[in-house]
Amino acid sequence: MLYRTLSAAVYGIDADLVDIEVDLAATRGDGDPVSSVTIVGLPDPAVRESRERIRAAIQNCGYLFPLQKTTINLAPADVRKEGASFDLPIALGILGANGDLAEAQNLIHLVCVGELSLDGRVRAIKGALPIAILAREASIRHLILPEENAKEAAVVAGINVYPVADLRSAVNLVADLRSDHPPAPLLVDPAEILGRTEHYSVDFKEVRGQVSAKRALEIASAGAHNILLIGPPGSGKTMLAKRLATILPPLEFDAALELTKIHSVAGLTGRAGLVTERPFRSPHHTISDAGLIGGGSVPRPGEVSLAHQGVLFLDELPEFDRGVLEVLRQPLEDQKVTISRAAMSLTFPASFMLAAAMNPCPCGFWNDPTRECRCSPLQIQRYVGRISGPLLDRIDIHIDVPAVKFRELSSGESTDTDSSAVIRNRVLRARQRQLRRFNGEKIFANAAMTPRMIRTHCQIDTTSERMLESAMTRLGLSARAYDRILKVSRTIADLEGSDRISSTHVSEAVGYRSLDRTYWT
Repeated sequence: MLYRTLSAAVYGIDADLVDIEVDLAATRGDGDPVSSVTIVGLPDPAVRESRERIRAAIQNCGYLFPLQKTTINLAPADVRKEGASFDLPIALGILGANGDLAEAQNLIHLVCVGELSLDGRVRAIKGALPIAILAREASIRHLILPEENAKEAAVVAGINVYPVADLRSAVNLVADLRSDHPPAPLLVDPAEILGRTEHYSVDFKEVRGQVSAKRALEIASAGAHNILLIGPPGSGKTMLAKRLATILPPLEFDAALELTKIHSVAGLTGRAGLVTERPFRSPHHTISDAGLIGGGSVPRPGEVSLAHQGVLFLDELPEFDRGVLEVLRQPLEDQKVTISRAAMSLTFPASFMLAAAMNPCPCGFWNDPTRECRCSPLQIQRYVGRISGPLLDRIDIHIDVPAVKFRELSSGESTDTDSSAVIRNRVLRARQRQLRRFNGEKIFANAAMTPRMIRTHCQIDTTSERMLESAMTRLGLSARAYDRILKVSRTIADLEGSDRISSTHVSEAVGYRSLDRTYWT
């Protein structure tokens, strides 16, 4: 007997339908083992091993595993299938072919995914959200999946999500869906999830001194600009960077949905459902290029994609392998990563803010008025030379973070710093101005402006133009740096609520590009 079920496979951050066909045939008596199971359709080892998991799950749930020869086909046959998410639909297909389901011929009116344990429990899978979106696009009404993934899938409108705890409950659910009183699907309100107030354990109010660095971080947040913090050890670079996420604007639903898709395929969502906070990723400097960008035989998202719509923080920037840093150049420019392998080519979103921190020299005290630097000029040049010019050119803001003075540390509660909530409100107002400006352009921040948009929205007067020309000649800046100075100038004007870019705004933006010439000469 032939029986069909539907499942899905995740590739990148999208999913494709997989048609599962189960055929039971009598043994011929010419050497075929009794109750043999064959899986075809390019299964990976995890799928091939599912035979024993499924057999044990069916028997431990009180059902009879068929004694006939069982052939399972995963179609399309020319696309590799990987992972254990096919366990549950294959088990339902076997039970259906064996006559244990209410559906006599097939289960093609629903999509089913889930990993089975030996006792029949259904374990969580990766990529529930892309699978739910696929089901909606394919006009399939029902989705059966593990309880742990249910909230994540239920944020997609237009489909009925049914969580199951074990194989027996999935069998009963199939019968109930055809009854006169089908069970109610799980309902989740995305607006309610997004409306929850974030509670951060850190606040900008805690940072003493560093007024100029705080100002630079506010500008970076308002325009989604990349930023580099340079200063001696203990000056507060890491402390400042870790508070960057607290002043970023809240996620819109579409951005949260795209971010959740990435975290879903990486298995990072758990029971939370929709990802509502902008990510802050801080990988160690020993990370590989595949870990940073993504990779694998079937490509998986790396740190740049996991930081999508948020912050990627690289502490001790020169300690990273130079080859690893160089692969950042393309995603910083294109805001996406394309990974090509022999089997497939996948594209992951990578629209993130790069925040980096470094010491000015190996010992960390070059140009420090209170500590003596013991590094030779050659050692300093070798150290900062680990950061290439093209990568440095893609960082909009370079800011010096000097050591904090004793009187700033010993004073009482900080009065020269606004709280994260206050700064965040200013950032949000600047972002709203940008959204109105770029209405219909699919651009959400100044940093993403194209050259055409720069010429339209970043016009400057004659005085500012002469100032910028002088700075470019004096500092030896590139055409890319010219565009990025204009973008930062536009953001500074937005923070002030100004429609025009004045010479003051340009002067401040130029100041954020002059520091690299102090160290990289």
